[in-house]
Parts: sequence; structure tokens; C-alpha cells
Amino acid sequence: MIFNDLVDAIGHTPAVRLRAAPAGVTAVAKLELQNLFAMKDRVARQVITEARENGVLAPGAPIIESSSGTMALGLALVGSSLGHPVHIVTDPRIDAITLAKLKALGCSVHVVEAMTANGWQSARLERLAALREEYPGAFWPRQYTNPQNPLAYAALAQELVADLGTIDVLVGATGSGGSLCGTARALRRALEAAGKSDALRVVGVDAVGSVLFGQPDQPGRRQSGIGNSLIPGNLDYGEIDEIHWLNDREAFVATRDLARDEGIFAGNSSGSVYRVLKHLAATAAPGTRIVGIFPDRGDRYADSIYHDDYGQQAGLDELPVRAEPIEVPYGTEVDGWARSRVPSSPRRRLLFVESNTTGTGMLAFSRARDLGLAPVLLTNLPSRYPGIGEADCQVIRCDTNHADALEAAVRAHIEPDEVGGVTTTSEFYLEAAASLAASLGVPANPPAAVRACRRKSVTRRMLANAGLPQPVSVPVARAAEVPAAVAATGLPCVVKPASDSASSGVLLCTSVEQAQDHAAKLLAVTHNVRGQAVPPEVLVEELAQGPEFSVEAIFANGVLHVVGITRKTLSAPPSFVELRHTFPALLDEAAAREIEQAVRTAIETIGLRHGACHTELRLTAAGPTIIEINARLAGGMIPELIRQAGGPDLLTQQLRAAAGMTIELPWGPLSPTGVAFVTCPAEGQLASLDGVESARQLRGVTEVQISRRPGDPVRPATDAYDRIGYVIASASSVAQLDQSLDAALNCITVQLANEEARASLT
Repeated sequence: MIFNDLVDAIGHTPAVRLRAAPAGVTAVAKLELQNLFAMKDRVARQVITEARENGVLAPGAPIIESSSGTMALGLALVGSSLGHPVHIVTDPRIDAITLAKLKALGCSVHVVEAMTANGWQSARLERLAALREEYPGAFWPRQYTNPQNPLAYAALAQELVADLGTIDVLVGATGSGGSLCGTARALRRALEAAGKSDALRVVGVDAVGSVLFGQPDQPGRRQSGIGNSLIPGNLDYGEIDEIHWLNDREAFVATRDLARDEGIFAGNSSGSVYRVLKHLAATAAPGTRIVGIFPDRGDRYADSIYHDDYGQQAGLDELPVRAEPIEVPYGTEVDGWARSRVPSSPRRRLLFVESNTTGTGMLAFSRARDLGLAPVLLTNLPSRYPGIGEADCQVIRCDTNHADALEAAVRAHIEPDEVGGVTTTSEFYLEAAASLAASLGVPANPPAAVRACRRKSVTRRMLANAGLPQPVSVPVARAAEVPAAVAATGLPCVVKPASDSASSGVLLCTSVEQAQDHAAKLLAVTHNVRGQAVPPEVLVEELAQGPEFSVEAIFANGVLHVVGITRKTLSAPPSFVELRHTFPALLDEAAAREIEQAVRTAIETIGLRHGACHTELRLTAAGPTIIEINARLAGGMIPELIRQAGGPDLLTQQLRAAAGMTIELPWGPLSPTGVAFVTCPAEGQLASLDGVESARQLRGVTEVQISRRPGDPVRPATDAYDRIGYVIASASSVAQLDQSLDAALNCITVQLANEEARASLT
């Protein structure tokens, strides 16, 4: 077969019957070592091509990874073939042959000098972090947590099914967890499609001294490509039925046996798989089909495994060598070949129907991982999300604007029992998430209640019917209807879309002509920024006079808990851009009680009963007047303010709610905490931002983030999308907090490409 290039040639590896199997039992070695460099060639191709397609890896951008062997070689092969400089961080254990190959392929190799707290692995990751600072825009494949790692082995599983049909036992080494878990998951799906879902038993092989399966860490172990000192995100214990451990001596002896008995010159991970596969074959019933994945060849072990004096020189001769494994309870410390059943704990998947592009949107993926959930982003445009390539999140591209296509994509990629929950951090996809959750039978708000929140004219009508104070609000479908609407609302009035977000399109109008003109502009918009059709309706509303607040709440065990009230500072008219939030709001007890009661009544009226709620209101002369109810967390970094102030981590709790987990609402003493948003005073192209580091050093400042880069277009803020960064600070009083935020903003100046003088952002 002729391939277009080396990248296309990856895979298609042979499956070879082993002579060691007894009569009636089929034992097959899947020779992944026959890839150009080794098995990780598959992962490198998947990770890099996916990152390029999603816009995460820019053409010609560097690739930086930590690896001591085959992943480094795979990245070198694929990266250099596609025009990317490749930087590999490794440690002194790297063999001379691998080092020579990497350098020959043009890689920059960075060797750490000493172990740190968690062995060589943590030392390498520290160096990698420094390199990422040195090379902004570089892509980190994150082989241990990148969901594309296990997904790369779907093709391997397809090859096995094509060659063998039914497979009873799969044996594989565990390091990052990608190859064994990815192959097992894909095999089970293929076997289930053939009506043989219960056929597969998965046996993992680990090194003594590896922490992957309940063992203490021994950083000095000498096996390569197997075992780990950290728990990688791609290790899914729910895919593995049984684990075997071999010590260094047993692994190396088995590797030489593999060469002598089968003629396969391989590395120690292949040797360990061979030892376990041979044992399983010897004890299997006739007719059993066993497949072992053999990851890499033995050329880089000429001076170690295949050197006659190595065992004695390395002090391995004192280690035990068992002829067969001893069975131990899971968690028992072992010193040689042993086996144990793996407690079943499948990693459930938390589905995100799109996401915010800033703030809590990206943070939610890592928080899901922290909860033991595997985040999955369903999106029609992955490149919309800066940093998605480093978010440890599986990406499924599909049409998220149509319910049928969304559900079909989920069912095509994910088993029903793998779905732990459905959520979103994007206002635009609350209805889609609720409908998908309902179709999959996982916890969520009623879709009708979410629709009532999204359609603001419906919200107004329902709240007015419940007797809650509401501004006069008139929906119009044609600009010609605006004069009559203004006659009802009076001037000034607010003209806004019937269903949008981030204050987009909201305008304070001081004349009928201005209101009519703005309504015509809004009605001409048929689709929002996410490509969704918008209702042909605009609201003309009376201006609710009074300070603005938001109330954050969350349901726990069916009970609505009000977490707190946030003070909101808006831009000067005619726009309503949120420029500052302070938590907790400085309110007297009576006002706080009145606000809380109004919000509880509003949420009950709309029909929400699950997860987080974010309600915006104004405290008017008539009492708290609800502006809008959102069936989601607050935006504008408010959940992070609450967490830093000493309140609960609402982002984590929202994810727990989506996954059907118990809600936890711990509280500590609250410190005033606030966020102030950075905006631009003029329209143009951003040249630079100065003073950011100085702002970070100010007393009380905990975080400064800038979301724009030089060359980006900027303009004065008319909605939240125009904000270009934020500052978070804490203080002992609200007055001190405002001083800290003001000082931080005063530090930051913007330079536009079309002006010579710097202009203060404030």
C-alpha cells in the first residue's frame, strides 16, 4: 500500500499469532511497535491534527511536551511533517538512541537535571511551564490528560475487529492510560454493535512502584513507557477489569523471553504485556481469543534490558521473579508479579452544550475534572474557544443549534450510561442543554421554565401576573408599533432584544425617533452571535429607576438557597454595560430581606427547580423590580468573587448539580471582594497595554486578566463583549475595595495603533 506521506502511514500495524498459546487458544500480538517510531505515533497524529483543525494550533506554532520516549518521537514525526517546531522536555533517563532520533528530526530537547517533589515527572512539568512562558502561543499536547489520546486508539480497535472479529481479552500496559482505555472503550462499542457487549475482559499491566493502581510511588523504578508517579486524567478505571504488576527484573526478563521465544525485539512494556498475556492464555478455556498491545521496539534498550550485565549493575538481581502472579486485595503493596481486581468506578462524562468563551467558561472544564468527571464540549465551532486545546476536554463537533442533531451526535459518540449530566455556561444554549438533559434522562430544569427565562416578554408577563413589580413593557414586532409603545412606557425608555445576553443591543432612548430607529435595527437582526434564529420581537420598556443588584441562588435537595447579593455598577447611558461588581452588597437587613423574597417568588413563578439561578433587579421606589431571571450561574466573574470572598464555589456546585451530585455550601467569614472591568476609551487597533504587572502587585489585588492581544480591534464598551480585561481585589471594607480597584485600573493604560499618546483606561 502506498501512502501520501508518513503521517498517513501511521497505523495499519500487523496482528501476529504467538507461539506460546496452547492449542485451542488464540493469542495475538498487535505490533504497534511496527509504526515508524512506536504506538504513540497514533496519539501524536490525532492530537496535532485535531488541534490544527480546531484552530488551537496555529500554522507554524511551536509544540511543547514532556516525554521520555515514544510520545516525543511521535510528536517529532507529525509536528515536523506539518511544519511545527517541536520542543521535548525529558530527564536523564532518556536513552541515547531516542535522543539521537529526536535531534536528527530537528527537535529541541530540554533535559531536567534533578527530580522534584513528585519525581522526574513533576520536574519535567515545571520545566515545561517555564518553556510555555518563553514561547507564548505554543501548543501543549498534554498527553496524560488530553482526551484525544484515548480517542486516537479507535482506529486500532477497528483494525483488531477487522482482523479478529470477536475478542475475549484485551491486555495492555498502562502509563498515560490512553492506549488501553481508548482501545477498550472503542472495542466495547464495536462488540456491542455486534451483539457481544459482555464479551470483553480488559487486563492492565503496571509496574511495581507506580501509583496508578493504589501503590506507593517508587520514583527509582527503571521501566519505561509503563507506570506513573502521577494519576493521569486519561486513566479510566471503569474500563479496566483486572490489573497485574511486574517489578523491574520480571519485566526485563519477560522482554528477553519475548525476543527469544517469539522473535519480537521489543521494549519492556511489550515484555510485560507478553508475560501477562502468556499466563492468561495458559489458563484460558479453549476458543478464547486474547490480544495484547505491544507498544514499542527494543532498539533503545540495547544498553539496558538487552545488556547481559545490566541486571547486576542496576541492583535488580535481588528482586523476586515469580512464575505466576499472586492474587492480592486491591491496595495491597506488592514487590513482584501480582494481580488484583480493579474496583469499578467508571468516569462519567459531563456534557457542555457550548460554553462561555471567557471567565468561568474555560474554568468549568478543569473543575469538572477535579470532580472526577470527564468534560465533553459539544460545539459547532471549536476555534471559538481560546485555550480549548489545553482544557483537558473532549471536543465533539456537531450542530448545536438544532436539538435533533445535538442529540444524535451525543448518542453516536457516548454510551447512555456514560452520561453523568448536561450543562452549559452560555446563556444562548440553556434551552438546548435543558432539552438534551430531558431526552437523556439526567437532572436539569424543565425546558419550559428555561424558555420562559430566555424569552423576556414571557418573563415580564408571568411576573406581572404573580403580582411582582414590573416596568411597563411592550413587545413590538414592527418599528411602526414603537410610537404607541413609547406612549405607554414614557420617555426615556429602554429598547432591547427579546432574547440576548451581555447587555447586547440594550439602549436607553430619549426620543420616539431614537427608539423607533433602534427597534428597526434590532428587528433587522435575524440571528444572534451564535448563529441562532432570534424571535422577531423587540421590547420597549419603562426605565426602572434605582441601584442595580443581582442575586445568586442554587437549588440543593429541591430547596432554593440564596447565596448572596451582588452590587452592580453600570456604565453611563445610553448603554448598560456592567463595569464593576461587589460581593457582598452593602445593604441594610430590611432591604436584603425584601430583595431575597422577591427573587424567591420570581423563581418559583417561572418554574425553575434545579441548579444555579442568577436574577438581576433594581431596587426602585416600588420595591425590588426584577429585570431578568437566568437559569444559570452569573457571568462577569461573580461566582469567582463569591468564592474569593469566603463563600461557596458556585461553579463547582453548579457542575455537581448537573451531575446529580450532592450540593455543598460551605461558608467562611466574608471579605468584600470585587471585579472591575477594563475598557477602552476610543476605537482602534490595540497596540499594547502597560501597567498590568504593576496592577498585579497592588495591595488587595488577587487577579488581573487581559483578554485582548496587540492587533485586536477595540472600542468603547457598548456591551460586555467590548470589555478587554478585568481586575479582582479583596479588602476589609467596601470603601477600601473600591480604592484598590480604582488604583489597579489607574495603573493600566492602553496604546492604540492609531494614536501616539497613551490614554488612561479610566
